[in-house]
Amino acid sequence: MKIVSYNVNGVRAAITKGFVEWLQSVDADVVCLQETKAMKEQVDTRLFEEIGYEHHYWFSAEKKGYSGVALLCKQKPDHVEYGTGIDYMDHEGRNIRADFDDMHIMSLYLPSGTNLARLDHKLTYMADFQKYADELRKTHENLIVCGDYNICHKPIDIHDPVRNKNVSGFLPVEREWIGNFIDSGFIDSFRHFNQEPHNYTWWSYRANARANNKGWRLDYGMVNESLRDRLKRSVILSEAKHSDHCPILLEVD
Repeated sequence: MKIVSYNVNGVRAAITKGFVEWLQSVDADVVCLQETKAMKEQVDTRLFEEIGYEHHYWFSAEKKGYSGVALLCKQKPDHVEYGTGIDYMDHEGRNIRADFDDMHIMSLYLPSGTNLARLDHKLTYMADFQKYADELRKTHENLIVCGDYNICHKPIDIHDPVRNKNVSGFLPVEREWIGNFIDSGFIDSFRHFNQEPHNYTWWSYRANARANNKGWRLDYGMVNESLRDRLKRSVILSEAKHSDHCPILLEVD
């Protein structure tokens, strides 16, 4: 199974930049989208159906033009779970999961901590999501959580770790959380295959950051340890430029 995860920073805007044509060329089985910024009825979903994604599922935020996640699937899932059942998470449209036989694929959009209030919200979300994932894996062992975690794990994952040490996304408390999340039984699939520096998935629109590769690795394909032997590939597709993020791709038998 080939899985793509992409924070599109507005799916309608991405479509105008060639996103659908790019998606057709990649030919993934499941596509996890984050930050769709649209209700389903605001998107021309026929564009996805025409390239093979007849089964698509959208979980939008209550606030229009904000957050939102989606799944595009070539095969119909056995079940789709909208949200986590934790109301403050679900109001913002941050989690959607599709179950296929013994494999469970989630699109996750973890909040950013752009100010003190949102940082507190993010930390609460992180703690509650860890508990949720722990419980979920008791019944859904082969869990894959793809998406924008809004955290760089290690200095290798950010272009300037010294200057950014007090910036949300690279705070010690955030880095500790994502480390603990991995230690709870997940594999950071990209780092499973690649330990090289200068591999990022997000760049600021300012100061020519992308051209100079001054980025952050915020997007992850976290794979439960039970799938270790079935994990075949995990790469960053930095050539795709429909957003300030780029997509990631992983393959699992």
